[in-house]
Amino acid sequence: MSVNGAHLLEVDRVCKYFGNVNALKDVSAHLDAGEVLCILGDNGAGKSTLIKILSGVHRPDEGSYLVDGEETEFSSPRDARAKGIATVYQDLAIVPLMSIWRNFFLGAEPLTGAPPIRRFDSRFAKREVRNHLLEMGIDIRDPDQPVGTLSGGERQAVAIARAVYFGARVLILDEPTSALGVKQAGIVLHYIIESRDRGIGVLFITHNPHHAFPVGDRFVILNRGVSLGTFAKRDLDQQELVRMMAGGNELVQLQHELESMSAEPKA
Repeated sequence: MSVNGAHLLEVDRVCKYFGNVNALKDVSAHLDAGEVLCILGDNGAGKSTLIKILSGVHRPDEGSYLVDGEETEFSSPRDARAKGIATVYQDLAIVPLMSIWRNFFLGAEPLTGAPPIRRFDSRFAKREVRNHLLEMGIDIRDPDQPVGTLSGGERQAVAIARAVYFGARVLILDEPTSALGVKQAGIVLHYIIESRDRGIGVLFITHNPHHAFPVGDRFVILNRGVSLGTFAKRDLDQQELVRMMAGGNELVQLQHELESMSAEPKA
């Protein structure tokens, strides 16, 4: 909760329609500082639409969007960023051939010198990047290293660190572990916890309950644009979370069938 008792971010019965398609229907959720809220659902569940509403890309057709308890309407992602809501998308919006420090300050370059002749303060940028990444526990080999040479987990970590550096109060992560192996996914999950421990509210969007459960404090499950509810970690285990997601029951049934087949005596 914030100082005035309101949630850091909240959506109340939001709906979004695209023609005759109900992308979201009466979805409610809230996020507080220093917690990880996981939004789970299979493909087509409405996760991407919810992200776009929260980040200022779309406006809800019905319902309310509140920041610090005040109803808010964003006309663009710039408005959301001004409120401290940062979104890290799957493509990360990076330039692979640029160095780490150039990507870190892309669009927010620190300048030195007196007008009208000002230049990029590269010395400051390199120092700030190295120091801030170390504070986050990210030990880069060389700030001049092209971002494209980093592993997937390291690129996600740099993107998260950048959002934190520029004052994010809410960090929305769009499927940050979807294309990563086990070790690299673990790196990203570590920095999600690091961000939460800094008092940032983290919204972790994923279709993978095995990644969500270890770091999540609460879970919202979407199915075809409808919320199945919000669940605290203490109220369910990982197996139950899998079953509640779209396709979960089918996977459990398939597992039972495979176990029965392997138990049958061979002729």
